Amino acid sequence: MSFLEKIIGSLNDKREWREMEARAKALPTEYRNAYYAIQKYMWTAGGPTDWRECSRIFGGILELFEQGAAEGKKVTDLTGEDVAAFCDELVKDTETYKDKYRKKLNDSVNRG
Repeated sequence: MSFLEKIIGSLNDKREWREMEARAKALPTEYRNAYYAIQKYMWTAGGPTDWRECSRIFGGILELFEQGAAEGKKVTDLTGEDVAAFCDELVKDTETYKDKYRKKLNDSVNRG
């Protein structure tokens, strides 16, 4: 990947992120609060390390929430009562920061 591709990709990623944040802000209060709580959980509990995965996961949550809001459903009708388990399920097949730090710790200790 060339230097220019890295910059353009980065600018496109920022634009896409801003668009997703604008969509989140347009959600009804219950959904917006849940979205930001999920976002915080993902960042602190070990969300995906790859931008494409982040975009896919958060974009999917936004679509689900937009549809649920349009149908008048509660957030937990979509996520279930255990929202953390819902989040964990979304990243189960994705490399997360938790995985990355776990490998780093094990490599460090095993080098001895």
